[in-house]
Amino acid sequence: MNIEEVRESFLRMPEANECTPFGDDVLVFKNNAGKMYGLIFLGDSAIASMKCDPDRAIELREKYPDIVIPAYHMNKKHWNTILYEHFSSSMFDELVQHSFDLVTKKKKK
Repeated sequence: MNIEEVRESFLRMPEANECTPFGDDVLVFKNNAGKMYGLIFLGDSAIASMKCDPDRAIELREKYPDIVIPAYHMNKKHWNTILYEHFSSSMFDELVQHSFDLVTKKKKK
């Protein structure tokens, strides 16, 4: 995958918003409630970070130890950094959907 494919994957989510609150070198993706579900780091590395269920985060890190790592500057229990050039678009899309669903799910009353 390349950076444009990754960006398009994040933007495919319903009412997705893209912004740069951390500077011009990080694209941030939020849902319509302003909850962040993904980041793309611009530069030499092909990396993106996204939210993940804690148990699934551990599974992914164990299965892909060199390409899925705890996210830097984020809650490492809930966020992974992914070297996206090593993932198929379908696998990456599924991880983006999972992240989006986690931040978008409705709270029970």
